[in-house]
Amino acid sequence: MASLKISLKARFIAGLLTTVGLVLPFAASLQAEVRLPHSFSNHGVLQREAPIHIWGWSDPKEPVSVEFHAQTKKVVANEFGEWSVWLSPEQAGGPYVLTVRGNGAPIWVTDLLVGDVWLASGQSNMEFPLLGFPGNAVLKDGEKEIAAATQPQIRLLRVEQKTSNYPVDEITGSWTECTPATAAKFSAVAYFFGREIQKKEHVPIGLIDSTWGGTPVEAWMSLDALSADASLMPAYATWAKFADQQSRLPAVRDEEKRENAAADAAHQPRPAHPWHPNAETWQPGELYNGMIAPLTPYTIKGVIWYQGETNSPPDRAPLYEKLFSTMITSWRSEWKQGQFPFLYVQISSFNSPAENWGLLRDQQRRTLAVANTAMAVSLDVGEPGNVHPPDKQTVGARLALAGLALGYGKPVEYSGPLFREATTDGHSMEVYFDHVGDGLHAKGATLLGFELAGKDKQFFPAMATVEAGKRVVSVSSDKVAEPLYVRYAWQSATDANLYNAADLPASTFTSE
Repeated sequence: MASLKISLKARFIAGLLTTVGLVLPFAASLQAEVRLPHSFSNHGVLQREAPIHIWGWSDPKEPVSVEFHAQTKKVVANEFGEWSVWLSPEQAGGPYVLTVRGNGAPIWVTDLLVGDVWLASGQSNMEFPLLGFPGNAVLKDGEKEIAAATQPQIRLLRVEQKTSNYPVDEITGSWTECTPATAAKFSAVAYFFGREIQKKEHVPIGLIDSTWGGTPVEAWMSLDALSADASLMPAYATWAKFADQQSRLPAVRDEEKRENAAADAAHQPRPAHPWHPNAETWQPGELYNGMIAPLTPYTIKGVIWYQGETNSPPDRAPLYEKLFSTMITSWRSEWKQGQFPFLYVQISSFNSPAENWGLLRDQQRRTLAVANTAMAVSLDVGEPGNVHPPDKQTVGARLALAGLALGYGKPVEYSGPLFREATTDGHSMEVYFDHVGDGLHAKGATLLGFELAGKDKQFFPAMATVEAGKRVVSVSSDKVAEPLYVRYAWQSATDANLYNAADLPASTFTSE
């Protein structure tokens, strides 16, 4: 009987161990591994000389430890499994390892550098990669630039294009070393900007490319920012009008296909059809939610921006300064890092008769009223027949001048002449500028691009000369006897040629 009891007990214990053996792996599978966002990956760059934000996810209430370069921070995740720590500022250097430990397997992120992180955003001229857009646009000296793109102190992060109805907390993609293979598909303007900054500052540079061609500024703004100001409601009206047009789009596309087929059958050139943008990328807030919001917890040095072409139609351009200024202010609020440098490119010179590029450029100029912003003028590198001009090197270099001045406090001239005021002097007007330096000059025999208007605001081409010690431009026209207003480089495609002593071009402006 005793032997029977022992046998039954042994069988019970064996069964219990088997059950536990089955349950424990299942329980382990339910336990979430501690996780970091893709912003933290091998080969990344962390911002120097500022508190470094590290965050991620784990089991609710799980203890998490973060180790980096002799620093250790501990935290307990909240009830949603979210955790966040701040590391003390670090000097430029590396490579280092970031270690994150929870209840499960630890995470090791290797080859991390500490330097300066710049976010590059906007539409196609910022998206434009070193490889160019095949069959559409090529980069000046593209093959040579790609071959020379081995830059160990520059790291690249491309954010995958994504729209969302609400702010997401994660991106896809990861940091890479800067090599010919990785740089070829990366923003050319951002690369040339980063290369110049790295060359001057001798610190690691991290570049984040979050761009999407053919997109309006309101898509890059949060819905909170847009809805907080009633004067921005026209942006929603524009979206509503665009959205209404989408209901007929399938029929329009079918008709275009029939027209193309008929042209092919008749051995004739296909008719020109209008471009049909991705509707989701024009919806207010969609690109902010999908491509900017998940980056806002990441510590950065500043932003470079190249956008505006999509907002150039006459019904949209007048609101741009208000929208753009609001976007800059709201981004700074979301990052919670104060007024970091925000550097942007004024759209170039392009023959677009159905749009008002002059007005849009002037709206961009007026955005300089926002603190700690700078604008790189690109009029002289534009091409009237090419919306994607090939010279991105000059654009990147001019942004870098602004970055050195605003971001690093270097005593360099970073801006072309900017309109200050205009006064009437008899039959002419005297125009005064900031950022004159050692003087103004025309690049060419004659100063071009100025227009005058009287009280009727009808503008006429005008003669202009640099006077008063090369610091003032005098403008006159025999068609305007009593001038009241002056403007410059207003045509969408312009040959305007006023420069300062630093050989930087003047911005489009109107004194209206």
